[in-house]
Parts: sequence; structure tokens; C-alpha cells
Amino acid sequence: MTSLLYDLEHVTVRTVSVSDMDNNVYLITAKDSGQQVLIDAADDLPAIRALLAEGASDAQRPAKLSLVATTHQHWDHVRALEALVAETGARTAAGRQDVSGIPVPVDVVLDHGDIGHFDGFDLAAVHLRGHTPGSIAYVLEDGEAPHLIFSGDSLFPGGVGNTQKDPDRFALLIADVTERLFGVYPDDAVVLPGHGKSTTLGAERPHLEEWKARGW
Repeated sequence: MTSLLYDLEHVTVRTVSVSDMDNNVYLITAKDSGQQVLIDAADDLPAIRALLAEGASDAQRPAKLSLVATTHQHWDHVRALEALVAETGARTAAGRQDVSGIPVPVDVVLDHGDIGHFDGFDLAAVHLRGHTPGSIAYVLEDGEAPHLIFSGDSLFPGGVGNTQKDPDRFALLIADVTERLFGVYPDDAVVLPGHGKSTTLGAERPHLEEWKARGW
């Protein structure tokens, strides 16, 4: 099965599912420069190596993994991070409030609204509190294509992420998702979560009040 999700004007986006928890690892590759960003080095270093090689075939120049961006600190999203960084020398990024839970030094400490400029694309950091204190969604825009929202465990088809039945954490997460994702990006924006299948903001928007009412 091909790892290719999107073949856009300036970049490709590939993915592989790893571990028994069905973690999604995503790879963005700039076609012209070969610059790559990997989102969530969750597990299975050999599978990630294969993903990087497949992405490299999309580029006109030799590919280089520039950054490993982590959506949040939970163990199932970082199991291959230390080994990948040791092997590639890539820099790392994570949300400020989650840095202490990341198993490697974090080179780029992210706050809400930060923009990462790469040779061929930009990534916006959207801070979504609640699932973890420092969860970050990464948003890619490429020309006329829909926005791609790498949402980690903060937004899925059918609801927001797990807040362990804590009403205060749920209130934070639903407010941030409503304001910072649904309030900013259009209905055709694609949500690429940390586990499972994708969705769009348009498909989920009609259910926001239902989610608020049920409390999860």
C-alpha cells in the first residue's frame, strides 16, 4: 500500500501507521528542495526509515530531514524519537508546556501562532490545551489545496481528544478547538489525527454543540 496521502503543488505528504495503537506518522517533503518535516516519531524506526526514503523519491534534490515535530508528550507518540534524532541529526520541536515530557532536548519550543518557515512550505503551530498542556496542531497550507491540520490527539472524527473526564480540561480543549481551528480554517480543511482516519472541519462542525453538551 502506498504511503502517499497528498501530492500537492509544492510538497508531498506521506504517512505510515505504526504500533498496536495505530499511531499515524506523517512526513512532509518539499519537492524542489528536498527539505522534510516528520510529525510524531511514534514507533517503529524501520518503518519511519522507509517513509523517509519514499518521501525522498518525491524531491528533485537530495532529501534531508530538517525537523521532527511532536504533537504532544504522550509516550505512544515519541517512542522512536530518540533513535531517529540520533540517526539523522534532525532538530526537534514541541509545545512549550510539554517540553519536560519529551525524551530528547527540544530545539524549537513552540507557542500558539508560531510559524515554521521551510524551503518550500510553512507550518503554523496551533496550541490546543486539554489533552496535554502543550499539545500542538501543525497546519500546512499549499497553494489552492485545502489546509492540512495535523491534529495529534486533540481532534478526531467524532470529537475532541481524551481529557480523562476532567471538566476543566475538556472546557479548555473544546474552547481551543472551536476558536483556534473551527474559528479560523475553512470547512474543506482536512484533519489528519494522531490515530485512525482523517476527516474535515466541515464534516465535524455541525456536531460541536453536541460535543459540548455531552462533555467529551
